[in-house]
Amino acid sequence: MTACLSDINLLLDDLPQVRALPKVFVPHEETSLEALGIPQHIIEKQILKYLLNAGDVTGRQIACQLKLSGSLVTGLLRQMKSEMLVSYKQASGPSDYEFILTERGHTIAQRAYERSTYFGTVPVTLEEYLFSVKAQSPGRERPTAEKLRNALGELKISPKMFQRLGQAMISVGAMFLYGSPGNGKTSIAERLTETFSPSIWIPRTLFIEGEIVRLFDPTVHEEIIIEDDIATQQQIDQRWVKIKRPTVIVGGELKMEHLELKIDHATGVLEAPFQLKSNCGTLVIDDFGRQQMSTDELLNRWIIPLEKKYDFLNTPSGKKVQVPFEQMIVFATNLEPKELVDEAFLRRIPYKIQATDPTEEDFHDLFYQLATQMEIAGSTEIIDYLIEKHFKEEHRPMRYCHVRDLLLQVNSYCHFLEQQPQLTRESVDAAVANYFSIM
Repeated sequence: MTACLSDINLLLDDLPQVRALPKVFVPHEETSLEALGIPQHIIEKQILKYLLNAGDVTGRQIACQLKLSGSLVTGLLRQMKSEMLVSYKQASGPSDYEFILTERGHTIAQRAYERSTYFGTVPVTLEEYLFSVKAQSPGRERPTAEKLRNALGELKISPKMFQRLGQAMISVGAMFLYGSPGNGKTSIAERLTETFSPSIWIPRTLFIEGEIVRLFDPTVHEEIIIEDDIATQQQIDQRWVKIKRPTVIVGGELKMEHLELKIDHATGVLEAPFQLKSNCGTLVIDDFGRQQMSTDELLNRWIIPLEKKYDFLNTPSGKKVQVPFEQMIVFATNLEPKELVDEAFLRRIPYKIQATDPTEEDFHDLFYQLATQMEIAGSTEIIDYLIEKHFKEEHRPMRYCHVRDLLLQVNSYCHFLEQQPQLTRESVDAAVANYFSIM
């Protein structure tokens, strides 16, 4: 480990000493290669591969494709023309041209394309990404009880659990969220991110040890569209995308390979792992203990990241790279945490919060409130009947999910009989018979 640490040129904790963190992070357009920080030959190959696939295109189109400023691309194309990599085909409006590959440019483009077919957005340096994560870290914010209450919305939880969740949100650490199935662990976990400010900026791609790493993932990131005139006015760096602060949920499909950089053999681009995609948000390990990898494997892999707030990833060249691990981690499980992990690891998860069964009063009130919202008529006496007949007499534990699920059954029962949805002994009995028949 000492040898690995000695190879790291940039430690996260050193960043504030070098560059002051802004109150609000906004990526501004770079107008020089030096400020961009990406080797010139990387950008030139992107341009050559784009021309190889698109044919003759204008300088403006190239700038748009690579998400770079027009002036920077113009300077690059001028130099590439002098190196006989591209040539003018014809003028295209004021101060722009259509460009085509020369024979030499075509040969270099073909070789580059054989290694990687990617010719999209120019990546952002790892150093700049580290800075952005520090600047947008949820740890810089101070969640309030009001913000947490708004985030949880209609979810009903006990004052004791609310207090413990609030403490966990202040620390932005890791937590176990455990308890019986059906008591809203996943629903709670996926809303915690809303306690923080709503949006962050992330690079579309990163440049790590000579490799391009795709970070923006539309399947887990929700883009916030910025109008073109606003982006131009504020000189936004188009290599970045504004997203809703992320909540990434992974379940039983999680394997060790998902925690490492993974190469897309079709494009030659690396895909960022889940924990990198969840930076500045929340990563939920749902159904913890039932993954395709053992709990010991996962916990051993993350024992340093959970404590130090940084992770190490292996690149295809065999180098270890330090990356940020700045998010709320929630391990949601139906099992007892002490049955899953040893005491040493439990110490690194400072918050263990139980999602308990609802009390009889909570169940009654929630059932009445939701029935009203769903426009299902009925009296409180029928709810009393449901609790007494189908829960207390049957020694059946009440779960928060039972409220919604049983009301949906009542709704279906009444609609099938072409009746207005209504809570009656008959509709409740039918709902219970369907729902609990083998439970």
